[in-house]
Amino acid sequence: MKAVATLMLMGTAMLFVSGCTPEEPANTFTVSGSNGGHDYVDLGLPSGTLWATCNIGAETPEGYGDYFAWGDNSPKPTYNWSTYQYCMGDGSALTKYCTDPIYGYDGFTDNLTVLMPIDDAALVNWGTGWHVPTMEQWKELRDNTTRAWTVQDGVNGYLLTADNGGQLFLPAAGYRKDDTLHSVGADGIYWSSSLYVSIPDGAYDFGFTASNDFVDLYYRYQGQSIRPVCSVE
Repeated sequence: MKAVATLMLMGTAMLFVSGCTPEEPANTFTVSGSNGGHDYVDLGLPSGTLWATCNIGAETPEGYGDYFAWGDNSPKPTYNWSTYQYCMGDGSALTKYCTDPIYGYDGFTDNLTVLMPIDDAALVNWGTGWHVPTMEQWKELRDNTTRAWTVQDGVNGYLLTADNGGQLFLPAAGYRKDDTLHSVGADGIYWSSSLYVSIPDGAYDFGFTASNDFVDLYYRYQGQSIRPVCSVE
């Protein structure tokens, strides 16, 4: 069994403990502008990255939205290796985004480590300027905000507040595996566009619970939320 299989969601993750006491509901949202009909908030981040106010497939910040396998552009009924588009039915038979021949189909490698535009659900669904955040962008967001578990209009999630007063709400939308939705209201798990290079059947994600947040990795087939980012000239 590969190492990624031993990484439980709350196991060997890099933990970054935040305020864990539930707060009073906060019902105001920061909107700085819009790109292609989708709102974003400017949190004053060093890179200038702008974060969408909603998940893909959601119409409000509290909406869970759709769930995507890593590199897929649309939701589907079942999430496992047999339904994942970039393998031959198994995590040891990858056909794209593979840095190690042990994981590639018949020894395949392409050394791609970040989602290409054709596989970027944010770009494909929302249009030019939007993309799935990289691992570095998630870390920048985490490192430049205060984070607290809260309840917003009856929805559990994470409220991130920047020094400039900008706020971002991430609902605890859970995740999909096989045909089942898990951990709704307890976990938020959001894809990055970054492959986990040393174990390429996994990709990086950002997750949180009521007590902590973390940058972790998980199997690419898992259905998770996507919160797009953009940059506006």
